Amino acid sequence: MRSMGDAQTSREHAPSLWAGRWLVAAGLYNLLWGAVVILAPGLFFEVAGMEPPLYPQIWQCVGMIVGVYGIGYLIASRDHVRHWPIVLVGLLGKILGPIGFAGALYRGDLPLAFGWTILTNDLVWWVPFGMMLWDAAKRPGALPATSPIPLREALARATDATGRSLLDLSSEDPTVVVLLRHSGCTFCRETLASVAERRETIESRGMRLALVTMSSPQKNADLAERYSLSGATWISDPERHLYRALELERGSFTQLFGPEVWWRGFLATLRGHQVGRLDGDGFQMPGSFVLENGRVTRAHRPRHAGERVDWDGLGCAVGSVIPISADSAAAR
Repeated sequence: MRSMGDAQTSREHAPSLWAGRWLVAAGLYNLLWGAVVILAPGLFFEVAGMEPPLYPQIWQCVGMIVGVYGIGYLIASRDHVRHWPIVLVGLLGKILGPIGFAGALYRGDLPLAFGWTILTNDLVWWVPFGMMLWDAAKRPGALPATSPIPLREALARATDATGRSLLDLSSEDPTVVVLLRHSGCTFCRETLASVAERRETIESRGMRLALVTMSSPQKNADLAERYSLSGATWISDPERHLYRALELERGSFTQLFGPEVWWRGFLATLRGHQVGRLDGDGFQMPGSFVLENGRVTRAHRPRHAGERVDWDGLGCAVGSVIPISADSAAAR
């Protein structure tokens, strides 16, 4: 027999019926619109009083792309929280489409009559798609609605491939612990590259380096090899016990999708840190800490998902002060 807590958790994580209906409607609309464009590429131009396209095959390719989006929406309709990247990509397309049309209208490349497609293809979907992303951002994730476990217990549970816990490691040496976003995030990859650059400085100060992810041990091993961090301690925390014990929340809409995040993501991408497959909770915020004897002596909880690690504040930047001890931290 299921407990009341289980029932409550089930309701909290159940996909919203309204979101599924909107995504089904969007999927069917896209499939229909794409089919019309493919089968009758000149129809919309005739309705708008325009000359038919010189190369209808290009317009038919647009129809195929729109149809593929429709398939994605139908897949996402089963669980918009789990498939939030599909919703996000769809919303971005529906925002960029009207911007492109406005530019073409200003230049005189397209008549105003052609804009009715923008209304049905894009504008009408802004509110429901935005609500889906906001709803996904507020969900507590695929975890029971329980209180975080005590920090020392979480540190004792957090073990590396050899079975040693973060509690034991931090009792031997000050330990820099970096908790990462999901491994497909461009900011996660940027942080790993930054950790690799500062590893020598960290270890030269007699400090250990530990990296915590929501990925599997095998995925961690792949990341360690890719970023030359095989000698560091890697912890797999898919249930996010350590994240929650260190008070790292799931990000708000602004923390995950705000203007500053987009700008930082653009810069990180230019540096070669591409976006990968979602692996873990896409809304989990990162954080960095210095642990001594199972206690936090320094902490950096970023304001948004794209904020870089504060290496100077952690005492890990060139020229920065060596981290304070647990005793002096308690006296502050």
